[in-house]
Amino acid sequence: MHTETSTRILLTGGQGKTSSRIAQLLIRQGYLIRSAGRSVSKMDGARADHVLFDWYDDDANHEMALQGISAIYLVAPTDMHPEEVMIPFIRRALDASIRRFVLLSSASISEHGPVFGSVHQYLQEHAPEWAVLRPSYFMQNFTEGGHGHTLRQRGQIFTATGDGKVGFVDAEDIAEVGFHALTDKVPHNREHIITGPQSLSYAEAAALIHKLTGLNVKHLSITEDQLVQALTAAGIPAPYATFLAGLDHRIRVEGSEDQVTDTVLQVTGRKPRSLEDFIQNNKNWFKSA
Repeated sequence: MHTETSTRILLTGGQGKTSSRIAQLLIRQGYLIRSAGRSVSKMDGARADHVLFDWYDDDANHEMALQGISAIYLVAPTDMHPEEVMIPFIRRALDASIRRFVLLSSASISEHGPVFGSVHQYLQEHAPEWAVLRPSYFMQNFTEGGHGHTLRQRGQIFTATGDGKVGFVDAEDIAEVGFHALTDKVPHNREHIITGPQSLSYAEAAALIHKLTGLNVKHLSITEDQLVQALTAAGIPAPYATFLAGLDHRIRVEGSEDQVTDTVLQVTGRKPRSLEDFIQNNKNWFKSA
């Protein structure tokens, strides 16, 4: 149990899938945290405070977020060039003697890639202590994300991935790796490609949901243009929607997400949750769909 009470760990990303889970892990282990996001935090108590935070807000907002902070979890805004706001913020944190940074990126995006790549590179070159989390696609997308909505409304999962496979990973496992990257005495100073224990196509995932829950769900393979249209209709900016559709293209054509790593085991000491276990543990959600 951690007993330090003088500094907090800053978690950007507000109530996001990983930030919220990392927050709970930190609190349970005795750490003080500060969540930062555009909506009011659902957490309260002596160990958690919250600051309204927008990557595009004025400098005073960022300065307040950084007061009394020892480490930062970085979740990028939905932007093709998040480095334009994130790198100045990281510089300010470095000037404030904050040493440790953990960035949420993607298994599909290396330090030389778009969107997260420039921030990844900057941390690698300038931060004394750093880690970059590069998870595969979240299992929670089937229950909390866009797939959850279409699955519940239509019994369908739409992607442009074709028969391409993905190493679906539980957000709880990502959060545990993030927890260690933020708190381990020895800094990780590396990237972590984080996957579940097997890679599956979306059709195979849909078949598994049907097998375990009885829910009649199908994967519908659509074109990249159709995916862009669906994403923009859901409010995602067109350039970012095109970027996301391009990731589906790479899954289908290049097998970019068809991989399994032992990162969760190596960092946390336990095996990652399988998609089968995730579906079993969320059976009530699927049965109510």
